[in-house]
Amino acid sequence: MSSSRREVLLGVGGGIAAYKACDLLRRLQDSGYVVTVVPTPAALNFVGSATWEALSGRPVYTQVWENVPAVTHISYAQNADYVLIAPATADLIARIVHGRADDLLTNIVLASTAPKLIVPAMHPQMWNNSATIENVRILRERGFAVMEPETGRLTGSDSGQGRFPETVAIVEKFEEVVGRSADLSGRTVLVTAGGTREPIDPVRFIGNRSSGIQGYAIARAAAARGAKVQLIAANSHEIAIPGVEITPVETAAQMHDLLLAKFPHSDILVMTAAVADARPKVVSSTKIKKSELEEIQLLANPDLLASVALLRKSGQIIVGFAAETENLIANASNKLLAKGLDLIYVNNVSDGAIFGSELTHGHFVDKDGVESEVSEVTKDTLAHELLDKAVYRLGLPNV
Repeated sequence: MSSSRREVLLGVGGGIAAYKACDLLRRLQDSGYVVTVVPTPAALNFVGSATWEALSGRPVYTQVWENVPAVTHISYAQNADYVLIAPATADLIARIVHGRADDLLTNIVLASTAPKLIVPAMHPQMWNNSATIENVRILRERGFAVMEPETGRLTGSDSGQGRFPETVAIVEKFEEVVGRSADLSGRTVLVTAGGTREPIDPVRFIGNRSSGIQGYAIARAAAARGAKVQLIAANSHEIAIPGVEITPVETAAQMHDLLLAKFPHSDILVMTAAVADARPKVVSSTKIKKSELEEIQLLANPDLLASVALLRKSGQIIVGFAAETENLIANASNKLLAKGLDLIYVNNVSDGAIFGSELTHGHFVDKDGVESEVSEVTKDTLAHELLDKAVYRLGLPNV
């Protein structure tokens, strides 16, 4: 890490895995971080304040009403470069999602603007409960990094997903979050999302199944990494993203006009939007009666990626997406070459897979012919993997 500041606030939730956070604290110190520990009151049932103070060399508080003159919840929030909460119980995650401030740790989370990594640990039935699933989704949507718990034995004879990850895996994930926390600072990222719709009449349109979830995930990830982000959203119904300029569009032509205007001022373009290949030659101003709807004459839409690529300047990165049902790598490679892309992500959409899902799996292919498979991951995770590759290419000469 290049920054000279290495202050980590380690939050510890009230689960049995709290004892494992002692080793995590040591390993963070071994990596050169200075750690302040803030346990929840419940966490002290597993590991006491004396242990945390001895290991960290710093005083330990759990409530806002301790050390009042120092206004600890604000001073800790301002001094922490990073917030790592491990373990995070289902209760602690729920309280953070709902903006609760009923102990020192949740106050600090509300007051801190630092990058945050949450490491859940709980019984499998609690991890897989719909409430927890939704709470984790919301945290990720808000820019928190949330690590997946491991699968294995828990307390008693129970086993399943919910186990606290091994220390080395947590430190690796933490370094990953830290290393890319501001790697797009000063850069402009332009993202397209959703699916365009080409009107037939006031009621009907030619469209596709794209939901916009992946494009919104990339916009959130880029913003979290310090970029100025502009999102062109075609018929998507996602909520606003703090710090992201979102421009809604409906048709391919509208998206095309915005791309021509915005791309020259962008460092990275990520085209996740599914753009209709054609539009009706004639658009009726009134609803066409079913008996009259015999045929629709079509006109080809402009090739958005190809036309934008003609405007590119040295140093600009263009990333495309491909939805295929067969010959994934070959078709993606052909598209990459034909459109002049630096990188393309292709997935198999047979039987409607991927569209509307929070998960994705597919392949990356870059302009050097390098192909890498992506096993099933969340679209938030894919967003960061994609940006990692784009950032790498930004650093290459003569891109």
